Amino acid sequence: MTDPMTGPITTQLHDDVLVIISNNPPVNALGAAVRQGLEAGIKEGLANPQVKAMVIRCDGRTFFAGADITEFGKPMQEPGLPTVVDMIEASDKPVVAAIHGTALGGGCEVTLGCHYRIAVPSAKIGTPEVKLGLLPGAGGTQRLPRIAGVKLALELTAKGDPIPAKLALSAGLIDRLANENNLEADAIAFACEVADTKPLPRARDKVAQADPEAVAAFKKDNAKRFRGFEAPAANIACVEKATDGSSFDEGIAFERQEFMKLMMGVQSAAQRHIFFAERQAAKIDGIDPKIPLREIKRVGVIGAGTMGGGISMNFLSAGIPVTIVEMAQEALDRGAATIRKNYEASAAKGRLKPEQVEQAMGALTPTFDFEALADCDLIIEAVYENMDVKKEIFTRLDAIAKPGAILASNTSYLDIDEIASVTKRPGDVVGMHFFSPANVMKLLEVVRGAQTEDDVLATVMALSKTIRKVAVVAGVCDGFIGNRMLKPRQVEAMKLLMEGATPEQIDKVHVAFGMPMGPFQMSDLAGVDIGWHRDPNRIENIRDALAAEGRWGQKTGKGFYDYDEKRNPTPSARVAEIIEDFRSKSNLQKREISDQEIVEKTLYTMVNEGALILEEKMAQRASDIDVVWIYGYGWPVYRGGPMFWADTEGLKTIVAGLEKHGFAVAELLKSKAESGGRFNG
Repeated sequence: MTDPMTGPITTQLHDDVLVIISNNPPVNALGAAVRQGLEAGIKEGLANPQVKAMVIRCDGRTFFAGADITEFGKPMQEPGLPTVVDMIEASDKPVVAAIHGTALGGGCEVTLGCHYRIAVPSAKIGTPEVKLGLLPGAGGTQRLPRIAGVKLALELTAKGDPIPAKLALSAGLIDRLANENNLEADAIAFACEVADTKPLPRARDKVAQADPEAVAAFKKDNAKRFRGFEAPAANIACVEKATDGSSFDEGIAFERQEFMKLMMGVQSAAQRHIFFAERQAAKIDGIDPKIPLREIKRVGVIGAGTMGGGISMNFLSAGIPVTIVEMAQEALDRGAATIRKNYEASAAKGRLKPEQVEQAMGALTPTFDFEALADCDLIIEAVYENMDVKKEIFTRLDAIAKPGAILASNTSYLDIDEIASVTKRPGDVVGMHFFSPANVMKLLEVVRGAQTEDDVLATVMALSKTIRKVAVVAGVCDGFIGNRMLKPRQVEAMKLLMEGATPEQIDKVHVAFGMPMGPFQMSDLAGVDIGWHRDPNRIENIRDALAAEGRWGQKTGKGFYDYDEKRNPTPSARVAEIIEDFRSKSNLQKREISDQEIVEKTLYTMVNEGALILEEKMAQRASDIDVVWIYGYGWPVYRGGPMFWADTEGLKTIVAGLEKHGFAVAELLKSKAESGGRFNG
């Protein structure tokens, strides 16, 4: 028996079954000590003639939930996970995996090395390595198709979403369901049943049937999801290798080769960077992590439009009651109806039970009575972007909100300090910039005003986890982090139109880079008329000209592009005329513009703005900027965000590109380039 004082693995003998137990909180990650303990446990079982079978189980809330990610990039301590899995499989005494919680990644691979698998009904099993730009590298791509078939192996490895135990049972990935509260006893009983089985069922001895139709269909169905990513293709190739007549060992060699290629590549480094960056973003510099938080039992939302409704849904879904205030009955009814419609759409897709819809709607109080906000612990203003309107609302809020209530604005650009100045409690004021649609988008920019109290900021950051947002702290500046960096991209894209590029050329470069859409497709989706002065006779730029002609984007069927009834875009002859007209009025010569120039002017300038944001301490760290752009603007995760991407391009290259076009380069960017430094360590 292993001494619990010296390692995370202990063993217990139950008659002739040896139970090998991991206790490595919080998620029983398969770090070196766990692997060493598993190896020792199996050796102990094999050496003891009394032992007829073994069970591997975990204490705590979950089975092994994956590798110890802190070991990534460091020299591997022996035994490696493939060695441990092979050793389990080679045992001549049956080994049963007893699964609860989640068996993910390396944890799933441990179960595949076992001869039998038993799980509680609430358990989930999967191989999410693809989400870190990797593949299951301990035989997972070779054992999965042999045990559960090609279709399921493709789903698990190339998409990375876990499946529930009942589905795993029907696919043959697990052999039996245990009683939810009796896993160990049921696993021991199962081990006794199979103790004398000969030969033992080993995944390596099974034959995986090829299924080229399934592979072709899977690639076609997921082409959009996988666009630009390297890891899904590598996972698919490995699963196919398991079915092409190669031996198991040849398949393992191929898996290892593909794993190392991914592990050493830029994409996996980018995806792992974001994995850590997201966790880092939750930390607030200069605030004690143990600071007492304010209690948030009820939330008020001012405005029942698209944003207000979406914001409300985040809290309702988390079980926090919401009071939503509007000025007119029609707006209030429409807002509540939209919230219900959104919930019912989720229920129709099976994501929610009908009673969950009613529960959420039951926690919503729609009202005209501004005074009803008096009992709210957090009040979020979500009206349109107008400083005078926001100041008027905060003046009224200051008069009725209870002491200690947090007053937040969902502004995307405006000065939080100016908004806070109309209250007698500026320390209670904070920015909470949700992204549209607010019930879907994961990013939340939390804007720290000059006087925002530490406990206010800490409370909002903690609350963001409750409502399943990825929150980033931003300082007070025009556009905060995300929209401030968007501005140079949009400005330079418009200049490029004047110089000879077309909207479709610029958008194509951005989509090829990995963005979901380019600057002009984005304008058409959001609405070309957003922020327009509404005077059709005042035409000062291309955007004014489009708006004056009712070319407001997808909603009017025409914007920078023309749209058919299915909203498919085609280049517009009228837009080309408008651009040509502005070009000739400005005495500009049309010239050929390369794709590289578009990258330098629209993306390098974003990096430069990011460097200014860091210089001014408007973001806590470069990785926070990356998180904003991944979760709020669709920057491709396999490029790791703008600042990580700048590091991989080389900061000297970025500086040279900016200087070539006459841009003033941020001091921080220049000094890092000169010293050979990076934004992300």
